[in-house]
Amino acid sequence: MTESQQDIWSEWLLNRRFGGNAERMKAAMDFLYPVRDKVLHHANLGENETLLDVGCGDGLIAFGALEKSKTVKVIFSDISQDLLNHAQSIAQEMSLIDCCKFICAPAEDHSVIGSESVEVITTRSVLIYVAAKQQAFDEFYRILKPQGRLSIFEPINRFRYPEPSHIFWGCDATPVAEIAQKVKAVYHQIQPLDKDPMLDFDERDLITFAEKAGFKEIHLDLQVEIKPRNNDVSWEVMLRTAGNPKIPTLEEAMREVLTPAETKVFIAYLRPLIEAKRGVNQSALAYLWAIK
Repeated sequence: MTESQQDIWSEWLLNRRFGGNAERMKAAMDFLYPVRDKVLHHANLGENETLLDVGCGDGLIAFGALEKSKTVKVIFSDISQDLLNHAQSIAQEMSLIDCCKFICAPAEDHSVIGSESVEVITTRSVLIYVAAKQQAFDEFYRILKPQGRLSIFEPINRFRYPEPSHIFWGCDATPVAEIAQKVKAVYHQIQPLDKDPMLDFDERDLITFAEKAGFKEIHLDLQVEIKPRNNDVSWEVMLRTAGNPKIPTLEEAMREVLTPAETKVFIAYLRPLIEAKRGVNQSALAYLWAIK
């Protein structure tokens, strides 16, 4: 499968999120492996149980579950058939195909799976793309067996968003504020704060969704970080990295709305700040786990 043939989910997950850089990919996986381990720890997957991994992507959590036990069964579910094909190829290469099932379905509609049919459901960074979040939680509850466990991870992108007008990528962009606003507008138009699923919820909403679905035991761990920028990602890689499947890279956004002169001024100001690790990184990450 060539990159041009992939859907946006597959193209981003396998390529665009890394900016075509192996070191960026390693850094991303160094962050994601502990996330996977924590989600699976909260899932408390037992021997001979079945796990449904909703929005499985490239199979990070699903394959992690299969590594933990040779007796578990895993249902890979995603809206991207390209990603399911990718995961299925990996499963075949690892001789795990007999333990796996693959379903193309959105998080909010798993009607192809019977009620009370699995012991564990996991998701990672999935609900940020789902408008009908309550419906998704209702489906999770329906599919789980009594005493079944739900374990999810979601970034809380509404945390301290939007940035103040003079801030861009965590840096003070006051001298180029008008240019920065043009670039920001590209992203705000694609993902408006009051409408986009990536920005329309926080950790309190996750708890409410779980309660309304019927879960009786609910836990949530919110991890917030605000710290000076300390990554070693080069300017070129950051320029060509897309933050999620639906948005352009910075390079693409600048090309869309800036004149060549504006682009030159903007890069001349912002690049030295990024390369000097100036500015602030901030994040809010939520782990929720619940028992039916």
